Amino acid sequence: MAVVRPDPLSDFSADTFTHAGQDKRVFRKGEGPGVVVITEIPGITPYVADFARTVVDAGFTVAMPDLFGEAGRPISPGYMASSMARACISAEFKVLAARGTSPVVGWLRALGKDLHERCGGPGVGAIGMCLTGNFALAMAIDDHLLAPVLSQPSLPIGQLPSQRRGLHISDADLATVKQRAAAGLPILGMRFQGDPLCTKARFDRLEQEFGDAFIRVELPRSSRNPRGKPVPPHSVVTTDLIDEPGQPTRGALDQVLALFKRQLVVD
Repeated sequence: MAVVRPDPLSDFSADTFTHAGQDKRVFRKGEGPGVVVITEIPGITPYVADFARTVVDAGFTVAMPDLFGEAGRPISPGYMASSMARACISAEFKVLAARGTSPVVGWLRALGKDLHERCGGPGVGAIGMCLTGNFALAMAIDDHLLAPVLSQPSLPIGQLPSQRRGLHISDADLATVKQRAAAGLPILGMRFQGDPLCTKARFDRLEQEFGDAFIRVELPRSSRNPRGKPVPPHSVVTTDLIDEPGQPTRGALDQVLALFKRQLVVD
């Protein structure tokens, strides 16, 4: 496996965003309409930072909150395990809840509103990944969230049928998002086939709830980046991305950028 060096994130600016007494660091970069990039476990890795740069290069302003882990640190098995353990015991994340929205989503919604006010335009986009994948769905209760992307949404954790098909969103929030979807809001979801964390049952449920508004992208296991990992493919636009024309994962990334442009850019 190739050695990945720490990313100093020196090309991003960093500030502190406060909402409801909670202070969190946010890395910012770019110009144009706003997109909230919500990191996956274990944190803002070099792969996540590179994805954010790709969004910036496509003409957007990225706000990337530092929710857990050590910003810029590369992935390792021990780092993954420790970061997940801390998230699981944090009061901000309800990792087992099938019908509950994690408290941190309130802070993320405020960040999205602030980003919209800073950047203008019709609204903002948001992409959640892995543990945070469902957060972009819950953020879509706000009218300014126009492009929610769920990349390998993995909550709730658990093997009960209700958890495997759970959406990690409260009933009230789900009802609001369904109304928005019926009125034309697109919701993009991406996963690898056979991913035990982001199950087919969950995508079946998303399709059931949102119908044609749910854009379902499922990639073959063989399309992942062969970085030598023994675990199943999981991270569509970061670790398992093959950033080459014609590759299925690059095609999925292009769908994300196309959704952002279609929903957020005014000609």
